[in-house]
Amino acid sequence: MENGKEAELKSFLKVLPSVEFCCVYGSALHPNNNDKSSMVDYILGVSDPRQWHSENLRLNGDHYASWMVHLGGAKLITEVADEIGVGVHFNPFVRWNGKMLKYGVVRMHDLVQDILNWKRFYLCGRLQKPVHILVDNVDIGNVNSVNLKAALSAALLILPSKFTEEDLYSKICSLSYMGDLRMLFAEDKNKVKKIVQGQFGLFQSMYTPFLQEYEAKELLRFSSFNSDQANISQDCGLSVTRSLVRALPPLVRNKLGMKLGEKKMLNDSGRVVREVMISSREEAARCMQKVLRRTVMVSSLRQAVSGLLAVGGINATRYVASKMHKAWKSWT
Repeated sequence: MENGKEAELKSFLKVLPSVEFCCVYGSALHPNNNDKSSMVDYILGVSDPRQWHSENLRLNGDHYASWMVHLGGAKLITEVADEIGVGVHFNPFVRWNGKMLKYGVVRMHDLVQDILNWKRFYLCGRLQKPVHILVDNVDIGNVNSVNLKAALSAALLILPSKFTEEDLYSKICSLSYMGDLRMLFAEDKNKVKKIVQGQFGLFQSMYTPFLQEYEAKELLRFSSFNSDQANISQDCGLSVTRSLVRALPPLVRNKLGMKLGEKKMLNDSGRVVREVMISSREEAARCMQKVLRRTVMVSSLRQAVSGLLAVGGINATRYVASKMHKAWKSWT
């Protein structure tokens, strides 16, 4: 990203309380995006959301739905995000410096747990796609490498023996949309394709180190390049399947173990560990997809309800209408 554009995006943070983490995502990262009217999306990580919202209400009270401000303030805002949603409060339709912005505020502990364990499969899914980090006081960029490797492994489990780079990134991108209720009626049906094609180079820079690692382990093979992307083949045997499952987050492996069974064994360091019993690649892939689909479905429903409450009646109608319009355009 150009220094001037990064400085412009970062300048918004000057009007907010301090944050420990900040990234931007969405169409603002598309290299060829010249739509000045498109909303710029931020994720803000803070240590104490209630305290942060309390301070931000004094600085930017107009960013919040009036009913939340008057009925409970920071306490209500945080409770709605935690108890109804998945721990994220969004303020959309914020006008600043001639731009339309949306920012989501999350507790740092919750962000890290989602990245490492896919507990909600909400923000971890966003960080599996290209983002541009503006502030990172706790090295989330490094922590997220575990998330990227797990996403690659999950996508490989689902993919056939031969596929293209675009197929791979599309599968990674689609993981966090499996079971997402918004995809049924309020999202562009071509969303995944547009994300991957619009940010293909960014996906390559994110996942190339892990692809090279898997190639070195002979889990993947790269053949001729076509239109700047590789054709890839993979070993679909049980041994490789077990390796891919081991790379999934602990919480996902535990859920797979409850469905498929587990066995105890010694790892390389001599510790007793539990390993998921896998009789076929297809069974493992099918079971993993069910686990992710259910997690995403529950999270998307909770966040949808929380989001509608958080933005208030007028903005809720506006937000849903804009999503429906995009969905309608993609179907016509």
